[in-house]
Amino acid sequence: MTAPRYQTAELRRQVGSPRPRPRENKDTLCRNILIYGHCRYEDQGCAFMHDQTKGNSSQASSSQQDNGGTKKTLNVESPSFTPSILQPVQKKPTFSSQAVTAPSFTPRGLGAATPSTIPDTEAPAFNPASIREFTPSFDLSSTTAATNGTSHDGGALSYDPFGLPNQSMVTTPYNPYAEDHGAMSSAASTYFAAQNAYAAPSQPLQYHLYAPVGPYREDVMPYNRLSHDFFISETMREDMQKQSEATWQVMPGSQLPHLDNYHSLVALDTTHRKNAGIFGYPSWVYKATSSKDGKIYCLRRLEGFRLTNEHAIRSVKEWRRINNCHVVSIHDAFTTRAFGDSSLIIVQDYHPLSKTLAETHLVPSVAHGSNRLQPKPPITEAVLWGYITQIASALKAIHGNNLSARCLDVSKIILTDKNRIRLTACSIIDVTQYDVKRPMQELQQEDFLHFGRTLLCLATNTLPMQMTNMNAAMEQMSRSYSTEMKDTIAWLLTPAQPPAQQKTIDEFIQGIATHITTTMDQQGHYHDAIRSELFRELENSRLLRLMMKLGTINERPEYDNDRAWSEIGERYMLKLFRDYVFHQVDNNGNPVIDPGHMIRCLNKLDAGSEENICLTSRDEQTSIIVSYKEVKKQVLSAFGDLLKGSSKTGRSF
Repeated sequence: MTAPRYQTAELRRQVGSPRPRPRENKDTLCRNILIYGHCRYEDQGCAFMHDQTKGNSSQASSSQQDNGGTKKTLNVESPSFTPSILQPVQKKPTFSSQAVTAPSFTPRGLGAATPSTIPDTEAPAFNPASIREFTPSFDLSSTTAATNGTSHDGGALSYDPFGLPNQSMVTTPYNPYAEDHGAMSSAASTYFAAQNAYAAPSQPLQYHLYAPVGPYREDVMPYNRLSHDFFISETMREDMQKQSEATWQVMPGSQLPHLDNYHSLVALDTTHRKNAGIFGYPSWVYKATSSKDGKIYCLRRLEGFRLTNEHAIRSVKEWRRINNCHVVSIHDAFTTRAFGDSSLIIVQDYHPLSKTLAETHLVPSVAHGSNRLQPKPPITEAVLWGYITQIASALKAIHGNNLSARCLDVSKIILTDKNRIRLTACSIIDVTQYDVKRPMQELQQEDFLHFGRTLLCLATNTLPMQMTNMNAAMEQMSRSYSTEMKDTIAWLLTPAQPPAQQKTIDEFIQGIATHITTTMDQQGHYHDAIRSELFRELENSRLLRLMMKLGTINERPEYDNDRAWSEIGERYMLKLFRDYVFHQVDNNGNPVIDPGHMIRCLNKLDAGSEENICLTSRDEQTSIIVSYKEVKKQVLSAFGDLLKGSSKTGRSF
């Protein structure tokens, strides 16, 4: 019999403190001191030395004896040599087997050391005995776990986008249409505090949750189309989501009254000061839902207006004939006392998240991260020419119907899209000043004067109430814009000269015909982009119809007194096709989420492709090779049976 590899059991791995040895062990430093910094068996009779300073001196003296010529024999029981001051050597140090179970060491104070730093030989040696043994202790009941492994300073709670909103937590007035929401909490208006006190929604929509994974690629070949090609662009989708949110948003706890046919009023004013400079009465703007057709309308209210002539409010009906894309359509006008006074209400189309030209280009905004006002940048000449052509188109439609705008002001022209403007509140002065009879030709000539003042305010970045010197403003405008722009504004501000008794909008349009063609070209490109986005949604509608058909067939619990109707015949093939498209897994059984595969399969199914696919059951006992054309035929057949069954009961798809 062969001898064992180790003759004694004393050489095996020991647990705890080493066994006592003869007296020479007292000159040997305990290994627990090297690993842990102290030995828990020191007071229980451990035979090794526990003073590290003596260990260093004894090892130094033994090394001197070795150098003096006294040679000692090697012994496996000898402790490993550990120098007191570590020098930069290339060989990695060797640790005891007990170091595997030792906890990780984290120094308390580390300087900004660099790899090239040379150790200081004069620094005191590190004494691990001064460090207490690390004992992990976690009390999950007394600590709050941070969401997703993050910690929150100051005890701030993490935001849960899927949590229920607590409306009682916010008490300050809130206007989602204002750019600066903090201004309302510091200086809330008396009007809003009395009539429109409502709580702010504490959970805004998370638009980024709908963003696709990865950037959009533009350099792909037509046959490498990605799933992004089948959906609307992210910028347009986000804008539409914001407009949809603003359209259907209601304010809980609102004190605004319900009118005759309109309810759920929401105040749209971002400024809370009463201003009666344009109409002669303080005006307010609301969003409301009609109880007749369920659509959203914009209500403009004139506070304190008393109707003295019934024919005045009937004059609004003449504005219904105006059908121009640059004029906000007017639907109705009536008076009410629901607000506690006699008020005039003008009902118009609602354009969500629209801003006036004054808010967009003239009113200074608060700089991000500070309370300082930041002036708006000047308008480029190309944008200003676009505004000129659109206002001219609106005046063409208004003057063509023997009407006058009478309200061309930067605070009453709204920007509904990129460089897309509309005239609003054009019919209000016809009602408020109905008793003051003035010739229509004179009013139309005033439209040109107001048109020119509006353009001069935009060109000089000046509010209308600050426009005191027209000549100085023209001189300032001529420094930044072309001579043609200066001549155009000057023509609008100058009264008609003989022999022509009055100016016409047709004459003005002929003078800016070149810029009208440029605006039409820009609108054409924008129309093409919108049409392209619409075609992408057309793909989605086809796929949606297919998914609806498959959803009505697959896993149907019972049909025609047959509980296994969806599991037999051609319906079983459709179940396998459903698993092939939506329930694929990899070699490890993990689900495979591939939108490109789903879109390709549904498109081939809709087209009835001749391509064959292999459908396999979940237990891998059944495999069917079938083409998309045959699967489409089975889908139409099964869905037709369902339509026949629904028509018998008087209900159809």
